[in-house]
Amino acid sequence: MIDMLEYTLRILPGCLLIAMVYLLIPKDKATAFKISLLIFGFILIRDAMTPMGFWVLGLTKHVLWVRFIHDGWVLLGMGVSSLLLTVGVIYTNPTMKSFLKWKGASAGKSILVGIIGALGVVFPIWWMYFFVDVSERGGEVATSLLLPLLFMALAGNFMEEVLFRGYLQGYFEEIMGTYQAAVLSGLMFAAGHAFLATTVTDLGWPILAFTFYEGIICAFVRVKHGIIGSTFTHGLAIFLLSSGLC
Repeated sequence: MIDMLEYTLRILPGCLLIAMVYLLIPKDKATAFKISLLIFGFILIRDAMTPMGFWVLGLTKHVLWVRFIHDGWVLLGMGVSSLLLTVGVIYTNPTMKSFLKWKGASAGKSILVGIIGALGVVFPIWWMYFFVDVSERGGEVATSLLLPLLFMALAGNFMEEVLFRGYLQGYFEEIMGTYQAAVLSGLMFAAGHAFLATTVTDLGWPILAFTFYEGIICAFVRVKHGIIGSTFTHGLAIFLLSSGLC
């Protein structure tokens, strides 16, 4: 777990600065700015995974691929840390709980729609993978890593969905139409990957195109089936793409 400690120390100064700004905002004020700060903090936490080697993104024959670190304990640690941080954010922001639509008519249906949404996200990439051998897009993933990877993908992307499809999309729904809010959520989600696409890596527009496509699907799943549905869409899509199973 030395890697996790080094990662924590790397992101700690930036996270503390963001937390200080957040705490100085008067209670029940500047809701949009608070949401922006939370997303900004998340981007810092996520993008710092790249120089740490926790994940690798690549482009082979114009086909985007992703692989995570081959260490099950690190994957579990990332997932648990993300869950704890997400619960902390929700608990400390009771005034924004109205933005968090958790599910549709039932949790089971939301999960089912979320799974279908994940297949929709993955299908275009999966089709392109037929033209690129797995050895050229990150290689095989050990079966012993699949369960930790699945847990990390769902837990890690739960945080992202609470921020983008919960707070952000929920906030926009209160000031504009439901479907306008969904489109804006998708666009903001893609924009949140701009640094990953152009400064953290040099992969460019393929990351932005994919995240916009993924973000739009997650946003529209969330409209009827809540954060539970969109988390399964997002998390399972990342799991399938990073596991070598497609």
